[in-house]
Amino acid sequence: MINITFPDGMVRAYDKGSSPLDIAKSISEGLARNVLSAKVNGEVWDATRPIDDDASLQLLTWRDKDGKSTFWHSTAHLMAEALEAIYPGIKFAIGPAIDLGFYYDVDPGEHKISSDDFPKIEAKMLELARQKNAYERKEVSKADAKAYFTEKGDQYKLEMIEDLEDGSITFYTQGGFTDLCRGPHIPTTSPIKAVKLTNVAGAYWRGDENNQQLTRIYGVSFPKKKELTEYVHMMEEAKKRDHRKLGAELELFMFSEKVGAGLPIWLPKGTALRTRLENFLKDEQLRRGYQAVITPHIGRKELYITSGHFAKYGEDSFQPIQTPKEGEVFMLKPMNCPHHCEIYGHRPHSYRELPLRIAEFGTVYRYEQSGELHGLSRVRGFTQDDAHIFCTPEQVKEEFLAVLDLTKYVLSKMGFKEFTAQISLRDPEKPEKYIGSNENWESAERAIIEATQEVGLETTTELGEAAFYGPKLDFMIKDALGRSWQLGTIQVDYNLPERFELEYIGADNQAHRPVMIHRAPFGSMERFISVLIEHCAGKFPLWLAPEQYAILPISDRFIDYAESVKTALAKHDIRGILDNRSEKIGRKIRDAEVKKIPLMLIIGEKEVEQGKISVRRQGDGDKGSMTIEEFVAYFKGIAEE
Repeated sequence: MINITFPDGMVRAYDKGSSPLDIAKSISEGLARNVLSAKVNGEVWDATRPIDDDASLQLLTWRDKDGKSTFWHSTAHLMAEALEAIYPGIKFAIGPAIDLGFYYDVDPGEHKISSDDFPKIEAKMLELARQKNAYERKEVSKADAKAYFTEKGDQYKLEMIEDLEDGSITFYTQGGFTDLCRGPHIPTTSPIKAVKLTNVAGAYWRGDENNQQLTRIYGVSFPKKKELTEYVHMMEEAKKRDHRKLGAELELFMFSEKVGAGLPIWLPKGTALRTRLENFLKDEQLRRGYQAVITPHIGRKELYITSGHFAKYGEDSFQPIQTPKEGEVFMLKPMNCPHHCEIYGHRPHSYRELPLRIAEFGTVYRYEQSGELHGLSRVRGFTQDDAHIFCTPEQVKEEFLAVLDLTKYVLSKMGFKEFTAQISLRDPEKPEKYIGSNENWESAERAIIEATQEVGLETTTELGEAAFYGPKLDFMIKDALGRSWQLGTIQVDYNLPERFELEYIGADNQAHRPVMIHRAPFGSMERFISVLIEHCAGKFPLWLAPEQYAILPISDRFIDYAESVKTALAKHDIRGILDNRSEKIGRKIRDAEVKKIPLMLIIGEKEVEQGKISVRRQGDGDKGSMTIEEFVAYFKGIAEE
């Protein structure tokens, strides 16, 4: 017998070799029908895999993130089976689950696959799913794995096998398709009831532009057709809200091939939006005891070797900059924190000066692969609302709680009401990914966990998602469409102060090492604004809108009065534009609506005679005639909504 511990702490005895699915059936047949996979001792397994020793067990269904991931990864294999049936000789690279669905990178050989082929691929997938074939796991030797894929002529799988250790290789088979895969998978194909292929794109093998370009096919699947219908509706709405589309229409930002891919250029309206966001946070930081700093966009290579960033980000960085001086090498900075460590270290500090909070809207650079660039959300140059707090170990918890409070305030002010926090810890199985001592890591992880518990913050925990120098708390935001985004972050770091040999003199007159808290409520300004655009569909809160109103004179005769209105509103820090084109008023209103300008001030003969303006609110119609003073009061009222 083996003892199985459930998430609620209950312990039950089962026969050795029982699978999670067997255990689910012993509880309820209904539960068993919904089980997709299971967490055994924290690791996601096939629901059909035998358990031979005492273990903790969590049964995973469609409601669980890991359950969905298993479902989508299994659908990727189902798609591969369908592709192999339709396109003989096709070769397969990798086919993982992603945040929403799955993809498979394939080499179609002489075949061409486009979105026009999606209906026949989807039909074949559903036909195969109805066969209710089991996903069968099999451990194979390295020699047998090589022999199988040599016979198939699949060079991609053979290259992957070379990197694997003998004894760690598994195959999965469903129906007539066998793949190299570590799993896990759902028990059978039968739960896959609805499938939609969403996109086809190019992708280089292993992300290397010198390698073969493959065809990447994206898709998503569901256990119910109704959920696919809801998803399609959401995607249609998401297309309307796409920040790349709205960014162009609203003239917020642009990209230029001559400037370079992944390097956004902010246009006047976008700059106005971004500046108001920055000023909002700068003012709030000033009230909370932060000091502003500015650091260069480059630094000597040695700086990033000391911090550890060169070892971790070197491959994802732009090439080093060689100066005319022999042996002198600079780099575009991948992070702001090494520069801030130098600021702290430039003079001695007493414990009486701590915490020291320094903040910067600092631009950093990472050389993302061209296939991964996506509007503002994935770029090569981005600005972080970075701040670093240097404090004593005794101050860590209090400072962490203060940063939590600031982050929640910022998100609330931006209109994000729904969010959870993810505690990202190190992977205990891969210590080589991290720097620093176990003692420091344990202290940092404990500080984050205790702080979130103290304020009752809803959290999830993910192993292996920590930064290389410390654990972190990532804020997962839900937008208006229910999609989750990772935005703000807080990190506790005992390691960079160690690497930079930072010190303060304590009350005992001895030198001590400070703790460093990294925080960025927005995260990346570019990514945050991309999410904000899509969340509010370009209809920004009134205080943020680049143009809060448009004055629309009915004819040229009323332009002088319109100019006086604009001047009067500027005195109240209300900003907008005057549309003095020789167009009909209906056209001007339509254009202002398309530009999503919150308020339209219409001026005709009656308004001039009465010294008033007719007010129209975007998406909400006419609000009546008002004097300037009445409009200012109205404006301030809706600005607080």
